[in-house]
Amino acid sequence: MPYTKKDKILMRVQKPTRYTGGELNSVIKDKNSVDCRFGFCFPDVYEIAMSNLGMKILYHVLNERKDTYCERVFAPWVDMEEEMRANGMKLFALETGDEVINFDILGFTLGYELCYSNVLNMLDLAGIPLLSKDRDETFPIICGGGLCTYNIEPIAEIFDFVMIGEGEETINLITDEYIKWKKSGKGSKKEYLKTIARLDGIYVPSFYDVEYNEDNTIKSITPNDECAKPKIKKTIMKDFDKAYAPETIIVPFGEVVHDRVMLEVFRGCIRGCRFCEAGYAYRPLRERSSERLTDLADKLLCVSGYDEISLSSLSTSDYTNHQELTDNL
Repeated sequence: MPYTKKDKILMRVQKPTRYTGGELNSVIKDKNSVDCRFGFCFPDVYEIAMSNLGMKILYHVLNERKDTYCERVFAPWVDMEEEMRANGMKLFALETGDEVINFDILGFTLGYELCYSNVLNMLDLAGIPLLSKDRDETFPIICGGGLCTYNIEPIAEIFDFVMIGEGEETINLITDEYIKWKKSGKGSKKEYLKTIARLDGIYVPSFYDVEYNEDNTIKSITPNDECAKPKIKKTIMKDFDKAYAPETIIVPFGEVVHDRVMLEVFRGCIRGCRFCEAGYAYRPLRERSSERLTDLADKLLCVSGYDEISLSSLSTSDYTNHQELTDNL
């Protein structure tokens, strides 16, 4: 088989496995048999993106649906970006290698403010207009989630909508509504946004007028559409023991930051430190049972080949059944 343009480029960059896909336990589907192609976009390099627990959860939440194919889309390192721009290659997904401009929805996870410029750069690499008002129905719906959506206004004009709170259930709801809208003829994008604006945790920036003080702090946020809620209530998984947890894990070809099985012991924190955004955003405290965690550990070790586990929470030593869990592990 002759080399493709992408093959030749990968021979000239550091760590080409960042861009190949095909890892153990990555999901392969028939892209032509699904109703929604969802690009999970992490605005940082592969090693960091593959260590993100939210990506691991939502990737498998969506791929358990028969009507949806979720693929991973990460920011290229500077050497790869230079090659892509020089060779006219647009931003692509890892699973199929397809250009993301042809996807239905692109969801960016926003964990820290320093990634904002990468969001812009990824959209530019994809050939997608940066501002929501400049994108018609021929472009993917652009949404955001993660901690930074609690104050999305600095980059609100980029997104068609954002999800505030925990997304395990919300991401299924917005996908359901997208498929309904698509099957109905994919009319005005505003029709879809009006439908999902009624859901908990959904903020549609174009449905609000934001007024600023002289020092650029927010003075008021006023709905300008009947579907827009005066206040957005964050979504939470109330019964965390029954909340979705993936029982498989993608095993990268190269080393990543958290190169091990990750067990989310609980969400929230009892400490209440004033400086900690996550401690407030993930309230209230909700734990998983030690039995459920032990079962997850066993399954994840078996499917991955890892021999190391990290207990991932804001303050794991505060876990109620800490001794029982560690004894079981």
